Amino acid sequence: MNDFPSVPLLEHRPYDRIREFYLYQEPALLAAIQRGDRGEAIRIVNHVLVHIYSAGQERSDLLKGLLLELVVMISRAAVEAGAAQADVLGMNFQCITELAGIDDDEQLAQWLRATLERMFAAMERQEDFTPSLMVTKALNYMRENLQRDVTRDEIARFAGISPSHFSRLLRERTGRSFTDLMRQCRVDLASELLLRTEQSLAEIAGACGFCDQSYFTHVFQQAKQMTPRQFREANKTNGAKPPSNGNAPAP
Repeated sequence: MNDFPSVPLLEHRPYDRIREFYLYQEPALLAAIQRGDRGEAIRIVNHVLVHIYSAGQERSDLLKGLLLELVVMISRAAVEAGAAQADVLGMNFQCITELAGIDDDEQLAQWLRATLERMFAAMERQEDFTPSLMVTKALNYMRENLQRDVTRDEIARFAGISPSHFSRLLRERTGRSFTDLMRQCRVDLASELLLRTEQSLAEIAGACGFCDQSYFTHVFQQAKQMTPRQFREANKTNGAKPPSNGNAPAP
């Protein structure tokens, strides 16, 4: 989101509108934190700070409460992105202690930005956990949507990471590109349907997201060194007979 809407402040209740504003920004901030995008997260936090400062001079206790609520939300996002809960709990205690002694605008801004940086650091300390979680989430989404023409960017958004970071994680964790993995997932599902159903090759091609039967046969033969028809016949010969109802088993 590049353009932020203006937020009119109520004359006697400015805090309600500020809280409404940063709750409106919460999804974008959560997404930025979860994909490790420091720049975007800080940009959103800075914009929230601008609106907090627009409330006027009378803001000490109430605005500290708003900032603390914002930190709790940031903490939740950091834990969901892989930060250790014990680390985040310790940081939250430190944040509360620091916040109690702050009464200056600039100190408040520095405190909030420093808190955000500490959350990112906690996430990075868990780098072995976080990529694994994100890649698993992405792979599950890929397998559940093989019949559609899903893109790398769509899956990356679902996993909460940038497309380039997603590609890098796939390569690091699987040694393969996004295109290779999608093709393999489709071939794996096609193999399952060939063995366990009596669907036609055209039906299987459509169910697995291949544009047509000819392309399906080409990709399958590259992966299995035999055509889909040969694969089915070979496994029938070996006794793997498909069920008579023609339906694939539930995943």
